[in-house]
Amino acid sequence: MGVAVSALLLTGTNLALAQDKAKPTKAAPAKAAKGEAKTTVMLENDRVKVNMVEYKPGDVNTTVPSSSPRVVHALKGGTLTRTYADGKTEDIVWKEGEVRFNEPTKVAYTAKNSGKTDIKLYVVVLLK
Repeated sequence: MGVAVSALLLTGTNLALAQDKAKPTKAAPAKAAKGEAKTTVMLENDRVKVNMVEYKPGDVNTTVPSSSPRVVHALKGGTLTRTYADGKTEDIVWKEGEVRFNEPTKVAYTAKNSGKTDIKLYVVVLLK
């Protein structure tokens, strides 16, 4: 009897774990106009939004989610120049493999690949 109960509990645990695993999600096709960063939505629900953002040299991203906290992993590094509404600029250097936590900012900005290489960022936006 004890063995049967243990087996049942173990099986139930395995089933519960299988249900907790996220189902594979197909990435939404990304379309970007020339000169714009390409953003592909990998996953989106009421808690997170996961994007793959790809910049060619000179590409600009005008839809940076600056009002939400986010975790960013640089799959391909490079230099992004942030331009704030007041005209102030700031260079952000990403090293390949680097992971950062970006706090929300109060001021919106755009990001431009100011380097000579492609940049690829995996961005997890934490929604409220």
